[in-house]
Amino acid sequence: MNLAYDDRGSGEPVLFIAGRGGAGRTWHMHQVPAFQRAGFRVITFDNRGVGRSAKPVGSYDLGQMAADAVAVLDAAGVESAHVIGASMGGVIAQIMAVLHPDRVRSLVLACTACRHLGWRRELLEDWAATAQAQGMRVFANRSMRWLVGPRSLRRFWPAFGALTPLAMSAPTHSFVAQVNAILDMDDSLRELLHTVDVPTLVLVGSQDILTPQADAEEIAELIPDAELAIVQGGAHGFMVENFWEFNRLVLEFLARVTAERQTATRANS
Repeated sequence: MNLAYDDRGSGEPVLFIAGRGGAGRTWHMHQVPAFQRAGFRVITFDNRGVGRSAKPVGSYDLGQMAADAVAVLDAAGVESAHVIGASMGGVIAQIMAVLHPDRVRSLVLACTACRHLGWRRELLEDWAATAQAQGMRVFANRSMRWLVGPRSLRRFWPAFGALTPLAMSAPTHSFVAQVNAILDMDDSLRELLHTVDVPTLVLVGSQDILTPQADAEEIAELIPDAELAIVQGGAHGFMVENFWEFNRLVLEFLARVTAERQTATRANS
């Protein structure tokens, strides 16, 4: 599988995983420079089906996509990283922590969930059908209200191409395959979250209507000692809309985790 990735900076490695339809550049404007300045090595990549990565025809699987993320770490020569995932990327990050625990130093899960709800399953099925029948542009116009807060939607509509399937850069077949991969998720992930044994921060926007606060609360309850933070006024795409607050919360968390990790390493040496 051909996977395109970007590797910048030095220091503790951080792997960003984008959501459904999203490529690595989702993170490049607001997160990559800020995390580099904070002294982290920042790795982003294009999930299978989008951007410069391969876009195979056929079914996709979230476990397979978690293995893709591990393959990116292998290609970058990174044994383990702080893993940050948003939306579908947050599900992939959860799977990494469950199936590949030795590759994850800490976990940040933003605007994500660990199981399906009936209404969300119906919504995703409608998204896939709309994209398949009418194309990505029609889908993007219809779905924007689920991703962006109402105030931002009114003020900054032209600027939010990055929150659609990367300005419709995902071909219909691979976007639909990603949605179907999400729909194929069962309860097995939820049942295994108690095995996650790394520092975890769960983030949610107070105005997120796609993965509401209850989803974040559930994950934080299932992962031992997980922290929960709510971004006031943030919608599903708060990494862009409220990037200053997202960056602040994550960087403070990583600074604390990194310091604790370094202290433990010195104590054991």
